[in-house]
Amino acid sequence: SEERDGKNILKVIVASGPEKPYHLKKYGMSEKGCFIRLGSAAEPMPQKMIDELFAKRTRNSISKIKAGRQDLSFSQLKIYYEESGHTLGKAFAKNLELLTENGAFNYAGYLLADKNNTSIKVAKYSGKTRTDLIESNEYGHECLVKATKQVIDKIAVENRTNTKITAKERQQASLWNPIALREAIINAFVHNDYTNEITPKFEIFADRIEITSAGGLPEGLSKQEFFEGFSVPRNKELMRIFKDLELVEQLGSGIPRILEHYGKESFGFSDNFLRMTFNAKETAVEEGGQIGGQIGGLMGGQKGGVIGGVIGGVIDATEALTKRQKEVLKLIAANPSITYNEIAEALGINESAVGKHITAIKNKGFLTRQGDTRGYWEINLDKN
Repeated sequence: SEERDGKNILKVIVASGPEKPYHLKKYGMSEKGCFIRLGSAAEPMPQKMIDELFAKRTRNSISKIKAGRQDLSFSQLKIYYEESGHTLGKAFAKNLELLTENGAFNYAGYLLADKNNTSIKVAKYSGKTRTDLIESNEYGHECLVKATKQVIDKIAVENRTNTKITAKERQQASLWNPIALREAIINAFVHNDYTNEITPKFEIFADRIEITSAGGLPEGLSKQEFFEGFSVPRNKELMRIFKDLELVEQLGSGIPRILEHYGKESFGFSDNFLRMTFNAKETAVEEGGQIGGQIGGLMGGQKGGVIGGVIGGVIDATEALTKRQKEVLKLIAANPSITYNEIAEALGINESAVGKHITAIKNKGFLTRQGDTRGYWEINLDKN
């Protein structure tokens, strides 16, 4: 009950139904059968609005769409689960909601299968426009988790460290913040609208990177709620699996993490797409610095490449460690004095997760600590 204009009134709130447009059975979903309230009158609904409302029905979810092929295998997904310390049993497809109500593989299962027709493109241009394409990499046709990791690794390589030499100091910075960049890539994969078979797109320009995913804001989520971190997963099946595999830490944390480094103007919304644009950090070097950097980079790259290649090869050949533990060990091999925070930032995980991985590596006998907080790590590959 409320008081309005000096009168006591009773306000009734009616929830909106999910199966729009509601229509007269006799005329079906036509302008004769669908109406919209305008003031006190009920006017015929335009056909375009009828089609748009019908397209937004909850039936358009990857869990309810039957996969075009049913001869699916999931070896890659099972390996990723094993590396994360989980085991998928015989009923994994049902438990992970990869089946329709009739027991057939749904489109979520199709995206996570070893083989599919999903293509993910990472394009690189020489300038600031799309006129001069210099590199095009295609990922996909495989488990979506594997494609996600490949895109993360590819863009991490492109996120090179530039040096700015000033009169007082030598400053180093990546083109884009690695934590925000990783969150944006994963968000594009998890929240993409796959119902029209459109995949995320990644484009690298001379001055920026653009990450575009299909589907605007999820139904029932405003821009303000989006930026505040309210989570309305478009694909809850994918979100659950990405969370199991530690690609996603918690619901709703991705956008606030990105906003710590980039403003709201970096997000562009349309009816059918969401685009994130991150401008590259401006870099400059004094005369002579560029030549010295090239020479030093070449010499250091050759030496470091040999050493790093040997260490990395031995680590990769080690079966006792999970993939994430190998990544941690490689970072330590490159910098024995590296901190938990630096490892967390490089891998896009929190420090507590880093601590768990390092504890596991130490317990397996691959790592020991020499000295206190100012000490360093020692890798024991020869003992294993």
